[in-house]
Amino acid sequence: MSEAMQVPLDVRLMNGAAAMLLLLAATMALGAGLWWALRHPVFSIAGITVTGDVAHNSALTLRANVAPRLTGSFFTVDLAQTRQAFEAVPWVRRAVVQRDFPNRLKVSLQEHQAVALWGSEAEPRIVNSFGEVFDANPGDVEQDDLPRLNGPDARAAAQVLSMYRSLKPEFERIDLGLEQLMLTGRGNWQAVLDSGGQIELGRGTPAELIARVRRFAQTVTQVTSKYGRRTEAVESADLRHGDGYAVRLRGVTTVADSLKKSQPVSR
Repeated sequence: MSEAMQVPLDVRLMNGAAAMLLLLAATMALGAGLWWALRHPVFSIAGITVTGDVAHNSALTLRANVAPRLTGSFFTVDLAQTRQAFEAVPWVRRAVVQRDFPNRLKVSLQEHQAVALWGSEAEPRIVNSFGEVFDANPGDVEQDDLPRLNGPDARAAAQVLSMYRSLKPEFERIDLGLEQLMLTGRGNWQAVLDSGGQIELGRGTPAELIARVRRFAQTVTQVTSKYGRRTEAVESADLRHGDGYAVRLRGVTTVADSLKKSQPVSR
């Protein structure tokens, strides 16, 4: 059998050049198509569908606040930037943004759930159910009996909220509401009851503080009843003592010892 004839070099060069020209033409055509698609009005963002939590922000208000900050078309819009724009709106905790072909965006929102106020009354902020502090108009809070929490800074909010949730039921055993809870910069805990009573809790782990409050709740009714008063008469109490606590009733000062029940000190 005869060997196959080799293709001349000039023919091979012409074939290679033709292939390259075809590839270049295809690339240019594809680029032109993409350019057309990116600039064609049909792919301009025409609307945003908002779902999820919109209790404090209507869909119309959200679109009005975010739409002016959107740039690009359906293909080029920055989804991360759009998400940040939604999450910058008050009460919005988290936003999930998706493209909806051919010219819309879908956004699912999660709002903050207010569980407490944070900081001073002059500059109040709000704590959500995750222990995160966020800025919003406190007047928009539906509940009018939120507790007030405070700490060295906003990073302590989750710790203070957790302690509040642990101590609240202990005070409720004696029909007292926990209205305020504060963690000082030195690690001391202080509480204010709905009756106005101020409680010094001291330092310690959650278990230690719960034990102190529980000891107080188990014996303070005996102290108040001895003087013909209810637990609402507690003006202040210091639970930092190792084996008891000092309590001041309105008009009466006593010390209650967890072992000796109660013992008046002065009147």
